[in-house]
Amino acid sequence: MGVMAQVYPSEASRIRLEKSTVTDIGVALPGENLTRSEAQQRAALIKVHSYEVDLDVTVSEETFTSNTTVKFAASSLGASTFIDAITAKVHRIVLNGKELDAAAVSDGVRIQLEGLQLENELVVETDAHFMNTGEGLHRFVDPVDNEVYLYSQFEVPDARRMFVVFEQPDLKATFQFTITAPNHWKVVSNQPSPEPTVAGESKATWKFAPTPIISSYITAIIAGPYTELRSELTSSDGRVIPLGVFCRTSLATFLDADYVFEKTRQGFEFFEKAFDLAYPFEKYDQLFVPEFNAGAMENAGAVTFTETYVFRSKVTDAIKERRVVTILHELAHMWFGDLVTMRWWNDLWLNESFAEYASTLATAEATEWTNAWTTFTALEKSWAYRQDQLPSTHPIVATINDLEDVQVNFDGITYAKGASVLKQLVAWVGQEKFLAGVSAYFKKNAYGNTELTDLLAELEEQSGRELRSWSKLWLETAGVNTLRPEIHTDEAGIITGFAVLQSAIESQPTIRPHRMVIGFYNLINGKLKRVHRLELDVDGVRTEVAELVGLARPALVLLNDEDLAYAKIRLDEKSWATALEHLSDFEDSLARTIIWGAAWDAARDAETSPRDFVNLVLNNIAHETESTTMLTLLRQLVTAGNLYVAEQHRSQVLGEIGAGLLKLAREAAAESDAQLQFTKFFAQFATGTEQLDALEAILAGTETLTGLAIDADLRWELLTGLVVGKRAFADSIDAELARDNTASGQKAAAGARAALATATDKQAAWHQLVETKSSQMRSCSRPAPASCGFKMFLCLSHSLMNTSIAFSKFGLRTPSRLPNICWSTFTR
Repeated sequence: MGVMAQVYPSEASRIRLEKSTVTDIGVALPGENLTRSEAQQRAALIKVHSYEVDLDVTVSEETFTSNTTVKFAASSLGASTFIDAITAKVHRIVLNGKELDAAAVSDGVRIQLEGLQLENELVVETDAHFMNTGEGLHRFVDPVDNEVYLYSQFEVPDARRMFVVFEQPDLKATFQFTITAPNHWKVVSNQPSPEPTVAGESKATWKFAPTPIISSYITAIIAGPYTELRSELTSSDGRVIPLGVFCRTSLATFLDADYVFEKTRQGFEFFEKAFDLAYPFEKYDQLFVPEFNAGAMENAGAVTFTETYVFRSKVTDAIKERRVVTILHELAHMWFGDLVTMRWWNDLWLNESFAEYASTLATAEATEWTNAWTTFTALEKSWAYRQDQLPSTHPIVATINDLEDVQVNFDGITYAKGASVLKQLVAWVGQEKFLAGVSAYFKKNAYGNTELTDLLAELEEQSGRELRSWSKLWLETAGVNTLRPEIHTDEAGIITGFAVLQSAIESQPTIRPHRMVIGFYNLINGKLKRVHRLELDVDGVRTEVAELVGLARPALVLLNDEDLAYAKIRLDEKSWATALEHLSDFEDSLARTIIWGAAWDAARDAETSPRDFVNLVLNNIAHETESTTMLTLLRQLVTAGNLYVAEQHRSQVLGEIGAGLLKLAREAAAESDAQLQFTKFFAQFATGTEQLDALEAILAGTETLTGLAIDADLRWELLTGLVVGKRAFADSIDAELARDNTASGQKAAAGARAALATATDKQAAWHQLVETKSSQMRSCSRPAPASCGFKMFLCLSHSLMNTSIAFSKFGLRTPSRLPNICWSTFTR
């Protein structure tokens, strides 16, 4: 109809109250949901021209003033709609020059707008809450120097916590921000920061130029006494693009800005060439912010990152590489997501999957991390396979009826399976044609909104392939297929028959087409080397491979070599025996990682013993060259030892893992990545007198692992291991916190306290995180949203178990908006 059904404020309030969420601790929360149907009706009715947002963040520690002017058109004279505004207080609402009764038209979540003109101006003056949950405008006090830092986080629906907005991605507009803040602060937004003007004693005002036409969820404000480092680059269209890197002042000595700038330049050059389109914004700032509950956020021209990526202690190469992938992931979003944006959140998967695929491609081809596709296999794909075999799996193109549906789709299907399927699509249509289609898609839809069909149309035109059937099989069904070889040979070992068998479980029976490579490997001079390669399409429950008939059967046949397809694989008996005997002899790291993945799948599917997997890892991991593969294997040890090994053998096996990791740590090369990883995971497994004595000695420095620095973050991990082993108690945690009273130290201390053994200690940890305002994450007066309570439950579960069990199956990039206390543990 184009006009929303009229709902009077009192009725709207009643409906939302009935739909309100009650948390498990009894707090009733307002109904803040938005349905897709409501969004479609609103988009059909209005077109938003511009926002002018004026914020004053100096008025109190709890709230800030937020005054918004919105100009928009309506397609029907006299129509009604609503605008989103989660507020502390509404002072004034003026629509087209007429002042409205704020108490009557606003319920603290929405403002009802009736009697619209064809062209409208809305002015709303409010107070809004500072948040401590990573939603809206987050406020943080640095325990080191008591300085205040602010940053915004709006995805999915949280711009409405900072200013009044039509909160949906397809109502794009320009945004002009004016910010009043302490005069010694830096203030950053999507546009270049202007020179501030004096606004009273110790205050200044920054008035930014309007943004291009963008969605509200990628607008941003970051403000505080951040340390700023500057550089620049020249875009492919000749423009000079200013670059900035920011972090808290107390972390500035650890900020390696030159490296961040280098990766940024490499990413710009790669993407501008690949997309045949210059960077679409005026500048590019990257800000490492505290208590960030995600890996990063693609705000246009002002990307925020977890400050875990500012390395105050030594980190593994896996984390270093992941930081590069994350930098390039967010840069890719400037085109895919920011310039061209999904119409509704059902295409969130495409937004994230494309960025994950493109960032891995750029990492492999434009940086020193040339084995990034091995990392992708070890991390993203293992995450995707696990998520896709849980009862909670869903099609890549998920049904998103409302905002609540979106929140549960930041997962391994949206990120990792989607990216894996895109990788297979690229193999099918060809990378050159894929990128040509993407380039045409960007140019055709710049500053607009699209759906999946818009991208498929461009890819079909460039590649000549029909993609709707592919989309239906791959994007609209859940589950992962298993591929097995069936090989027949004669007495001389010549292949007389070769087929690829495809299966699916009964509840997810879809059989899909796969573009894949079959590799033949033989042992040559002590190394497993590929001697034959065949790329082919596999489809149906049985695919005959005539091209391999007549060849000599090799020592090992590897399905899905090069990891183009998304499928679990199994090895034939001879190949499996070769793999077990010569796992560390693979010349190619990607092939070896595929074998590791097959071994894990078989153990997880109860086709092989988890104890055999434990032994396989302990006997071969020292020879693993890829840091992320090593990290994934160690996390899988956590899962196998704690969950998969039979209960009657579990204590013994956990002790064997602890002993094995201690031995590996002691024998690892000095200062090596392996030495650091083995030590970190030994702390998780240490049990029994001998192992706990060793852990205590390593922390105290009476046992030295040559070249291993026992720095702040590692100290906390070792100490927490001792807490679990009942060798350290609250006094030791207090002493360590006195030594490291930083934001990271406080979070680590909270985790260590949650690991204390008594029920009283567990209750105290739960009380601090969920029921009080005492932690940094919950220091504001406003109750946290229901989703935050669940996130904190997940976080606490991790601390209580003191293992990576809850998160070892996820990727390094957090799939949902977990609290930073978990994220810091998650990425160490």
